[in-house]
Amino acid sequence: MVREQYVTATEESGSPSPVSEYIYKIGIYGWRKRCLYLFVLLLIIILVVNFALTIWILRVMWFNAEGMGYLQVTADGVRLEGESEFLFPLYAQEIDSREDSALLVHSTDNVTLNARNANGDVTGSLSVGPEHAKAFGQHLTVSSSTDKTLFYADAKEAIVGTGKLRVTGPEGALFEHSVETPLVKAEPLKELRLESPTRFLSMEAPKGVHVKASAGNVEAHSSLDVILHSTEGLVVLDAESVRLLNLSEGKARTSGDSQGLYDMFEVCVCPSGKLFLSRAGVFSTCNESQEC
Repeated sequence: MVREQYVTATEESGSPSPVSEYIYKIGIYGWRKRCLYLFVLLLIIILVVNFALTIWILRVMWFNAEGMGYLQVTADGVRLEGESEFLFPLYAQEIDSREDSALLVHSTDNVTLNARNANGDVTGSLSVGPEHAKAFGQHLTVSSSTDKTLFYADAKEAIVGTGKLRVTGPEGALFEHSVETPLVKAEPLKELRLESPTRFLSMEAPKGVHVKASAGNVEAHSSLDVILHSTEGLVVLDAESVRLLNLSEGKARTSGDSQGLYDMFEVCVCPSGKLFLSRAGVFSTCNESQEC
């Protein structure tokens, strides 16, 4: 504060007396000063709080020279220890687990893996949900550790590359169309059944069809006809005994003395291939029957 005084002399006494006084105050006073102090105090409080929060975040997130807590930045990429939760999509070129542990991807809804091309279009997708697993792509390949194809499927065909395909379901395997395989075999001590409930069952092979039962019977059941057909060879039934059950008995056209001589029958074959029984006589009685 500076005070300036101007002094003038009176005519009567001759002593100087102040005529006027001017005071100039330099600085901030009053409510402005209080607001300034309050603002400075507020800035100090904010600075202290920010500094404390920064220290707390560094402490909680475990920031260090190598990374952040369990997250370490290496020359090969980023290494993350322990369990992690991602709230948004994760974009990565490769995800590997530790050598002594498995990689577990868990979600409360579903887990979806997408592969995109340079234009951003999805070219392959794998989605695993609580009720279904769905894969999308041009083809699906399952390989072994030796890079051998175990399973391959595309829009045209499906290939099983293993030496043995085992179906363990109690109802077996259902094929809507034809099946090409070199061998169909049942498990030990279990029966093998080839069944077509509403249509026909056909087995074809350029060099023959071999049906073998090492410790049981071979049975063929049909509601209509069972046809054994060979285009260039024979149909051979090789066994100690061949039984043709429930053959019809032919009726003779005329009653002759040869009919009924013996309580025996002979098997007759018609030109159409039909088999029937005819009561045996001294000579053949097949021609006397009305079955053909």
